[in-house]
Amino acid sequence: MDHAKDSALLSAIMETTADSMIVSDSRGMMIRVNPATGRLFGYRISELVGQSVNLLMPDALADLHDGFMRHHIETGEKRIIGLGRDVEGLRKNGSLFPVHLSVGHADIGGEQLFVGILHDLTDRRAAEDALARSQRLDAIGQLTGGMAHDFNNLLTVIIGNLELLEMRGVNDRQLALIEDSLDSAELGAELTSRLLVFARRGDLKPVKSDLRDLCKATLAILRRTIGDDYRVKTDFAATISQVMVDPVQLQSALINLALNARDAMPGGGEFLISVSDVIIDDTYMAQETDMEPGHYVRLFVSDDGEGMGPEAQKRAFEPFFTTKSDKGGTGLGLAMVYGFVRQSGGHITLYSEPGHGTSFGLYFPVSQPVHHDGSTPAANAADIPQGQGQIVLIVEDNPKVRRLSVERVRDLGYQTLDARNGDAAYETLVSGTHVDVVFSDLVMPGHLNGYELAAKVRQSFPDVQVLLTSGYASDVVTASMGGTTEYDVLHKPYRQVELARRLHALLA
Repeated sequence: MDHAKDSALLSAIMETTADSMIVSDSRGMMIRVNPATGRLFGYRISELVGQSVNLLMPDALADLHDGFMRHHIETGEKRIIGLGRDVEGLRKNGSLFPVHLSVGHADIGGEQLFVGILHDLTDRRAAEDALARSQRLDAIGQLTGGMAHDFNNLLTVIIGNLELLEMRGVNDRQLALIEDSLDSAELGAELTSRLLVFARRGDLKPVKSDLRDLCKATLAILRRTIGDDYRVKTDFAATISQVMVDPVQLQSALINLALNARDAMPGGGEFLISVSDVIIDDTYMAQETDMEPGHYVRLFVSDDGEGMGPEAQKRAFEPFFTTKSDKGGTGLGLAMVYGFVRQSGGHITLYSEPGHGTSFGLYFPVSQPVHHDGSTPAANAADIPQGQGQIVLIVEDNPKVRRLSVERVRDLGYQTLDARNGDAAYETLVSGTHVDVVFSDLVMPGHLNGYELAAKVRQSFPDVQVLLTSGYASDVVTASMGGTTEYDVLHKPYRQVELARRLHALLA
């Protein structure tokens, strides 16, 4: 094969591969990079060629990498050449992310060249973390289930003996002591029953139910108990599918979530309970929710309270983990909700931002007819409107969600830019960069939240359209953010067809 064919083949490989490919010289200067490298690190190709590969690494790794290259050239010893390893990459915006790096070496006409291939490990790491959390909760469930069973046996003996003593005749002083002991033993039995629900060993009595009716009955109780400082809003779909749930456990779960919301708003506030059908029928939404595609009824409980930090969110469903120990919290409320939903064949999601509130999503599977091939109904590709190369600026502070949003929008036929917060997005617009649509999250760090960014865009760049999105069930959290009904909010998680139709409507 001649040189021209070799060059054409190399070009085809670099253009089509989904992984980052970088060709550098002996000094570590980038001679050639493929388009995937630009997408992965957030640079234009012209910004990379002629620069050191150290531009794409944190300082500590860059120093180590230089040492590896120098050592290999001088001795031929392989410390990184031909050996893949997991390292960290550095994006243009300063964020770090995990990659797998493989390096090859070639001597072409006396010139030392190195080829690096980098594979993004972000999604794999996220999946591994999610699996580890699930496995940890399962292990804790098995442990607590066994303990609860043993404690129930002990409590049975204690309660039985106390009742026998009471029946044999005792004086008033002894009777008071026995009754106090019985009350405590009964509380212990209630505690273990809640542990069994978390461990998915409790006895559920599911019946076909309309979640709207169960929520209305529960709200009649809640409104009398939560106090006048708290406002409860409801948003029930006009029609929803029925699901198989235990009504008592569903109402108990809803009460737990509502009381948690109240405790997160010590000075009063507002929370919303919403119920609607949702169909998860594309890979993006399944990836975002970690759920199997299918038809679900979703119950959302959102508040505008204190919110939860990352560590609290990771451990929220573990039994005995509580941020309210000084207020008498047992750490079993959310564990019970988690166990009930999972035992019912459903899923639970948590979205929270410190200072802006929390939203829990409870998903219960619907029994529904399927197509003749056994699949659930999916959106027809012909019904999904495509873009014509317009530029969408995606504004999202969560790196994983930002990358996912970029993929979703590109798959719809649009070009993308991205920014990590509202301030960076506005700077992009002020710099003169052409943008057709700003697609922004509501809650972000920095000076500009989503509503404030939208207002500045409308004022300074009236030709730029704005689409807002939020992980909260409604706009209950946005009153303090300057929320307005002028903007229709696309609620996370959303289907690809919903995103496509919103973008198409804005640009039509």
